[in-house]
Amino acid sequence: MDSAENVAISARAATDPANSTALNVDLRSLAPDLFTEDLALALLQRRDLTLEVIQQINKSAGVMKSRKVRLAVAAHPRTERRLSLRLIRGFYTGDLTRFAMLPGVAPDLKHTASELLLTRLPSITLGERISLARRAPVMVAAALLLDKKTQVWQAALENPRLTEAGIIKALHRPGASEALVAFLCHHEKWSARPEIRAALLLNEKTPLAHALAFVASLPPAQVRDILHVSRLPVRVKACLEKAVSQAE
Repeated sequence: MDSAENVAISARAATDPANSTALNVDLRSLAPDLFTEDLALALLQRRDLTLEVIQQINKSAGVMKSRKVRLAVAAHPRTERRLSLRLIRGFYTGDLTRFAMLPGVAPDLKHTASELLLTRLPSITLGERISLARRAPVMVAAALLLDKKTQVWQAALENPRLTEAGIIKALHRPGASEALVAFLCHHEKWSARPEIRAALLLNEKTPLAHALAFVASLPPAQVRDILHVSRLPVRVKACLEKAVSQAE
């Protein structure tokens, strides 16, 4: 059987689960330069692909020039962690984002991708940051709440992956802007959450009018605990403590 015929058979077998063992054996002996992008991508969709075959694909310099193949190799559950990490570090920003949100990828690898995205934030353009804010994983979306550009943190607030914990973490950071805090105080979705209201009562930039509304919606004992460690100005805390006492 010549090489071309071997490749054709492998391509047909790639999508046939019944050929698992035979397929992996055949591909281990297939020369790396005979892999094509389409064959590699078809194979990498299979969860039963062996490490040996993945290594053969990785040895194919031509195929590994494909961003799609590199992404698929890094995400495959049988790929060695050190290879996945090496590939992740070479990804462009868009590929890092896609990798961090792929289903089935090991959590530690997703975390690494998110951390790499964070290191690149200062060097990417405004348009890229806005796009990233809309669809980034929660760690990155939360970090983009601290962006100096309004368009960026407003886009991050609409990210469906953003969580209360991410917003609370941002509110605890010194970099949380006065504009972000004010926006959150009347945000239709987030301002109604008790945990967010508690975090806003801890932030020194929360306006008095909003703080009074939040105090009225929370249990007095919780409010007193919050005000004990709050960074709000002394005069504001005095007004809030008075409001709590009058409400009891």
